[in-house]
Amino acid sequence: MKHARVLAALCLVVTIGACRGREAVLEQQASTATAQPAPSVPQHFQIGRVATAEEVRAWNIDVNSSGDGLPAGHGTYAAGATVFARQCAVCHGTQGEGLGTFPRLIGGPKNAFNFASDPTIPKTIGNYWPYATTVYDYIHRAMPLSAPGSLTTDQVYSVVAFLLAENGIIDKTTVVDAHMLPRIQMPARTHFVTDDRKGGPVFR
Repeated sequence: MKHARVLAALCLVVTIGACRGREAVLEQQASTATAQPAPSVPQHFQIGRVATAEEVRAWNIDVNSSGDGLPAGHGTYAAGATVFARQCAVCHGTQGEGLGTFPRLIGGPKNAFNFASDPTIPKTIGNYWPYATTVYDYIHRAMPLSAPGSLTTDQVYSVVAFLLAENGIIDKTTVVDAHMLPRIQMPARTHFVTDDRKGGPVFR
């Protein structure tokens, strides 16, 4: 028994010593790592090149709610009706009523902004979109679905004129351009407020 106790005590002393030695090594390693300067980040990775001004212009095509980014050009209802029939009606219907999963663009109740309580109410340009400028932006960037970005500036302005007129927001004789589009008061404008946290419109 006496020898066993002595052996156990010796084992304990050895174990404690090993642990303390290990701690000392870890402390030394941590001190050495801390003392090492952070590796410098290379200023250039030798990948790619600086975009040209022309390339930036081709990419920078977004239009915000104030109309910033709208290009020179104009459109009319008559020209827009022709473009819509050729490029848009296959998905959205000849009257903008929407086909299958493709959304309705024209019509819908203008005085019943109650989409949260009644999801069956169709969201159209006439009763839901708060800014006419973003109608241009979306069509320009994403439509037609089969060839987005293929419409000319005047064609996009014309489709916007057609859709706004069909929704009763502007007269069919109105010429749409970068000057007048931001001035259009959309029926749903007052139902959107600026979100100071994100800087964009939110549902109210």
